[in-house]
Amino acid sequence: MNNPQKSVTETILHQIDTGALSPGDIIDEDALIETLGISRTPLREALIKLEAHGLILRQPRKGAYVFRPTIEEFLGILEIHAGLEGQAAGLAARRLSAASGKALEAAVAACIRSLCVDILDSALQAGTFDATKMIARELPMRMLGRILGTPEEDLPWLVDKGDALMANTDPDFTDHVMDKLETDEYRLMPFNSPAGAELYKYADTLMERKAAAGDTSGILHMIRQPGPDGKCINEREFKNFFCLLVAAGNDTTRYSLAAGMHALCHQPELLGQIKEGSVLDTAPDEIIRWASPASYFRRTATRDFDMHGNTIKAGDKVAYWFISGNRDETAFDDPFRVDLARTPNKHLSFGQGGPHVCLGMWLARLEVRILFQELAKRIKSIEPAGEAKFLRSNFVSGIKNLPVTVQLT
Repeated sequence: MNNPQKSVTETILHQIDTGALSPGDIIDEDALIETLGISRTPLREALIKLEAHGLILRQPRKGAYVFRPTIEEFLGILEIHAGLEGQAAGLAARRLSAASGKALEAAVAACIRSLCVDILDSALQAGTFDATKMIARELPMRMLGRILGTPEEDLPWLVDKGDALMANTDPDFTDHVMDKLETDEYRLMPFNSPAGAELYKYADTLMERKAAAGDTSGILHMIRQPGPDGKCINEREFKNFFCLLVAAGNDTTRYSLAAGMHALCHQPELLGQIKEGSVLDTAPDEIIRWASPASYFRRTATRDFDMHGNTIKAGDKVAYWFISGNRDETAFDDPFRVDLARTPNKHLSFGQGGPHVCLGMWLARLEVRILFQELAKRIKSIEPAGEAKFLRSNFVSGIKNLPVTVQLT
């Protein structure tokens, strides 16, 4: 066997992926030695590396390694943003290997469903309400609390600061409107926003409080642990990571949910399709394609490239318009209409692979699926109750106010 350590790693990841290992399960070392035909030394070397990445944990009382993540840690693993570079990106990619474990998937789905039931039962009884504020904002906000392990009473403040970062050109979300005020003072803060400085300070305070309480649970503790080379992410990387969790892991899902409910208002047949259950597997990607919550990113070309008769030179700055690609008539039939049964659906909202692919996409799909499934159980119809208002932004495509009227079943 050329690389016994790699074989051990691949076998354990396969066990996680198929649900053969659940959180707290003991790693059967003797079975791995027999199955793979290896000695205990390379096995232990592989296990030590997996422990360094936070995937398994040595428990001296049991004299064995166990598959480690709790539900809260698993949610955090799914939300690690691929914008992290180097050490942090490596940790994120490895921990994501647990993402499709069946036992964890069921546990996370149950958590999401419980939140959806509570949110919907509270909002729908009003009959007429702002669906963005009462539903779409609430679900990712409450999930954020479980990912970060923050006090529930802090969540509205955190989401407000995330809004100030992402919607930094909309006066409804920030007093420091980026295109109207001087921003040089905050040029080293995320999105040139003073909210970044406030989130940096909050992250410090939160981790100090956790350390004083001896709290080592959750993704924020995991991401700060040394990698196999003994290195840790630095303080600025950690604070940027925290800001990304607060902003990117919240706004994009919120505006996908809002866009989906807006579509139900204007294409009434969609509600019936969700009720029938035939589109539950394909609906999340179509809703996210339709929403395209991140309008564009900018990238730097690494080499010369010819595209549609134009030459992009190495070093050129290239604007990558997700919202345009997701309505490309050459890639999608009838792209300006929502088709919940659309398949294949190779939309661009999550990126197209590589180090910057959206690592939270599994969780986003699950939240969208369950929210609309639970909504469809509870209503006969949903209609506009006023004009939908969009963010003042060319970066985030989002409906900030969505007045609707629902008729309950």
